[in-house]
Amino acid sequence: MPRLRAGTVIVLALIAVTGAVSVAQRFGVSEGAGAGIRVPPVDFNDGGFTICKWMFRSERSEPGGIGWSTDYPYGEINLLTRLSELTKIRASRDGAGHVNYWVVRLTDDQLFQCPLLLGSDVGTAGLSSVEVQRLRQYLLKGGFLWVDDFWGTRAWEQWTSQIVRALPEFPIVDVTAADPIRRALFTITDVKQVPSIFSWGGPGSDPRERGSDSPHADFRAIADARGRIMVAMTHNTDIGDSMEREGDDPQYFAEFSAQGYALATNIVLYALTH
Repeated sequence: MPRLRAGTVIVLALIAVTGAVSVAQRFGVSEGAGAGIRVPPVDFNDGGFTICKWMFRSERSEPGGIGWSTDYPYGEINLLTRLSELTKIRASRDGAGHVNYWVVRLTDDQLFQCPLLLGSDVGTAGLSSVEVQRLRQYLLKGGFLWVDDFWGTRAWEQWTSQIVRALPEFPIVDVTAADPIRRALFTITDVKQVPSIFSWGGPGSDPRERGSDSPHADFRAIADARGRIMVAMTHNTDIGDSMEREGDDPQYFAEFSAQGYALATNIVLYALTH
């Protein structure tokens, strides 16, 4: 599989998106929990790739965040659609041809059929002891968790206080330039700091949603004893909005969406091949 640099992904994404209405907008769904909680059937593995949005309880709040349903469902819909266009990944679809995206709690049996669990605004999450054990089982059995769109020191401390309960023996580390996840398809040298479209002030504006408390995007991970990444963390950046809002503003798309999709594609391909 060829490795393409960041400039190439812009061309590919423009081919896929420019001149089209946002995929999410075509579905006519509302945002957040108002879109409906799509609980998967007991056996939903149809051979196609899908994304499970992690539904958790928030024990605190963050400015601009709405808990687990942040970036849902447009982020998932658009990512699944673009993956099916830009790679050979076959997305799971319903009878009408729409991509399947699901909402899963850690206590649901369906968790263990999820190829990738996606969490947003996890700086508000509070896990019960049962959820901690279920998350640990899922990850050690080969599951993959990507958490995104949580900003600043307080959110980081809240998240790490929870994930360390599930994986206390595995350290959190920065993802190095040589790590395979940065080269799964696209070559990712720098992780873009993406502000929420509502925080964005236009081209050239400051992307730091928390000012000096979010100086740059962090790309961190937790790997198992063999070096397989189990948890990918994009902190101080909203990769979800780069996908969710692809059709809302052409300037926002041009500045953020292509690089957001490049990183998301790499994360998915890594999760499926490691």
